Amino acid sequence: MKLLTKNLLYAALAFILLSAMFSFFRTPSEKIEEVALSQLATQINEGKVAQVAVEGNNLNVVLVEGDKKEIAKKENEASLTDSLKNYGVDPEKLRTVRITVKEPSGALFWFGTIFPFVLPFLLVGLLIWFMFRQAQKGSLQAFSFIKSKARMAGPAEKVTFADVAGLKEAKEELREIVDFLRNPKKFLDIGAKIPRGVLLMGPPGTGKTLLARAVAGEAGVPFFHISGSEFVEMFVGVGASRVRDTFATAKKNAPAILFIDELDAIGRHRGAGLGGGHDEREQTLNQILVEMDGFEHETQVIVMAATNRPDILDPALLRPGRFDRRVLLEEPDINDREHILRIHAKGKPFAKDVNLRLVAERTPGFSGADLANIMNEAAILAARRNKSVVFQQELLESIEKVLRGPERKSHILSVKEKEITAYHEAGHALVAASLPSTDPVHKISIISRGRAGGYTLKLPLEDRHLHTRTEFLSDLAVMLGGFTAEQIVFRELTTGASNDLEKATELARRIVTRFGMSDKLGPMTFGGKEEMIFLGREIHENRNYSEAVAQEIDKEVRRLITNAHRAAQKVIRERRQKLNEIAKRLIEKETIEKDEFAAMMKQ
Repeated sequence: MKLLTKNLLYAALAFILLSAMFSFFRTPSEKIEEVALSQLATQINEGKVAQVAVEGNNLNVVLVEGDKKEIAKKENEASLTDSLKNYGVDPEKLRTVRITVKEPSGALFWFGTIFPFVLPFLLVGLLIWFMFRQAQKGSLQAFSFIKSKARMAGPAEKVTFADVAGLKEAKEELREIVDFLRNPKKFLDIGAKIPRGVLLMGPPGTGKTLLARAVAGEAGVPFFHISGSEFVEMFVGVGASRVRDTFATAKKNAPAILFIDELDAIGRHRGAGLGGGHDEREQTLNQILVEMDGFEHETQVIVMAATNRPDILDPALLRPGRFDRRVLLEEPDINDREHILRIHAKGKPFAKDVNLRLVAERTPGFSGADLANIMNEAAILAARRNKSVVFQQELLESIEKVLRGPERKSHILSVKEKEITAYHEAGHALVAASLPSTDPVHKISIISRGRAGGYTLKLPLEDRHLHTRTEFLSDLAVMLGGFTAEQIVFRELTTGASNDLEKATELARRIVTRFGMSDKLGPMTFGGKEEMIFLGREIHENRNYSEAVAQEIDKEVRRLITNAHRAAQKVIRERRQKLNEIAKRLIEKETIEKDEFAAMMKQ
């Protein structure tokens, strides 16, 4: 009903516009006086008429004075000469008037005669056509609703393995896929089956999508990209239809790569959480399983997918013949980070003394996306400072911004709070520099960043994949260094150490329950984490131990925290003078860099 009302309004508006245009063209631009035939005869006898143009029964009169125009009408049956003679026009005077006869054109006659009658029918026909067109458009939209939303990457988006830094093992694993797509006959002739699916697994930002694009770029085949969430709709069956259309589109363009990003959006384990076996997500997953089974032996379509949650995928997705090839992408090491930084440095002017190796050393655990963000933040910071090139200072500050957040210059500490913060951060740094197996201190600052009033930046000298019990115990003492410094110096406690205490307690519990490093409880793990899928990402602990063991765990955690606190107290009491020196330097300068701190500790 609403659509019909809208169409009627459009039709009425079109009718008004056409009527206005018709009246505009039919109405002369200047107003011409209409005179009677007897008056025209009198004007001819007086010699005032210069020209008379006859168009049917209409007379267009041009007077001698000022080219003034008039109009008149003659009798229907008689000619103009006979009509004027009947009105007593002198023949001699009539000869001085130029008389022209214009025959009306047939098209103009028919247009002027028939168009006013045909116009209403045309408007009604136009309205009916418009309504049918809108209805057809709505039906086409209903059909396009179940069409695939996969997008084919254009030539400008083409990348190769040379554009992907690091990931050497992953690229080597995927070169086999490139060979399949480039020369499938070599494999088919020997009886080998082309792989159906490749699953890229890794933390967010490690380059899963970029690597999939690089495979398509290396093989020179079309790349179709779609997110897992784009399949699922509120109507059951739409996702399955989109899956069928997506796979059909990829087969038409074979050889090709179909990439499904965030596969866990539709590939979660079936039968878990709320919803039965016929909900939209499970129907979509079932259709993906069927389509991957339905690939012909010679079909040159590789389905690649990416996820950072492989543990929650349905086992049917991972069986041989589907996503049986799994490629693990890890966070880059120091050499790969330097390579990634150089790639993202292209197109940005840098000062000659910029050392990207130093930036790579300060970014352990950073993903490729994090490193790209650092380079971008450094360029933005240099532009805000009206610099034409990016200096090392902007790069190092961008690391702290990504790690801790932007500086809060409006967060001004009082004199007392500044002193407490200085001793707190000095306690962290002093304990870190005094205990074995701790990471070196790169920077100490009491400038607020993010939600922290100050921070002590500790970074490892090299990438580590294994951690020892000694490292964990030293880290516990370092975490409690700020709390202990406040307690010893001011004989008072503040809320500034709440986050440190939370992290220390969590680490101590993991030492006991997850890593089996407790002397009293032995090499055992306690409890398991289960994800409650229907509650989102909420994770609860499955307690597989008794209340007596829970008490022993609590005692071990308390013992580790107590020992770490005593270790921090011992360092701060023995090196109290050094603590005061670091705190005073922080109050004075607000920031101490790595080299300056190392020089202070050597004195």
